[in-house]
Amino acid sequence: MPRSPAVSIIIPVLNESAAIVPTLQRLAALREQGVEVIVVDGDSTDDTRALAAPFCDQLVVSARGRAVQMNCGAEKASGDVLLFLHGDTVLAPDAASRLHDFMSSDRAWGRFDVRLSGNRRIYRVIAFMMNLRSRLTGIATGDQGIFVRRSVLDTQGGYREMPLMEDIELCRRLKRVSRPFCVASPVITDSRRWEQNGACRTIWLMWRLRWRYWRGADPGELARAYRADVRRGRSEAGPA
Repeated sequence: MPRSPAVSIIIPVLNESAAIVPTLQRLAALREQGVEVIVVDGDSTDDTRALAAPFCDQLVVSARGRAVQMNCGAEKASGDVLLFLHGDTVLAPDAASRLHDFMSSDRAWGRFDVRLSGNRRIYRVIAFMMNLRSRLTGIATGDQGIFVRRSVLDTQGGYREMPLMEDIELCRRLKRVSRPFCVASPVITDSRRWEQNGACRTIWLMWRLRWRYWRGADPGELARAYRADVRRGRSEAGPA
């Protein structure tokens, strides 16, 4: 297997104590190959920072907000390729090889397919539809592990610092540079959001929000609607 290219993995986190250690432990082999792992904490109130510190190359504390945190991590990174990974998402074992293929291509950016961690059949259907949508539209979401050449991200001015839809907004700009490099080996994203709020309810919520964003709604308004719906869903579900 070829040695990994100069890659920095940037992980924005907020109160991820339940998932951050397994995520980072699975990156140990990549770190041994020279991949840099940067955790950017948005001032967590749990043990996220203490748990993450032994398993990353840099632990950075920034203002809260996923886009803000990812831009902060990008500023600290030394890699030629920047991979943005959620704190509850695990890379496939062959991720380094696939990134090497990307580096040899003419594409400016890319993303992985995604699989949800739960065993219910509906999670397989959700992942299939997410991957199909991404292939048809050229738009990826943060759950899919977006990666981009540093020079391209710098030219684009990084993520736009908005409270929601920052991944979709960036992909729209990156599509003007090139089509995405699509990696079929999936990242595995924790299905807890779907389990907590209900799969159908979550699908309906995200499609409503994306439709409103496409129609020009303010991302701040969409973020408030998202938080309100999640709180309402948890209240209706009652105690576990």
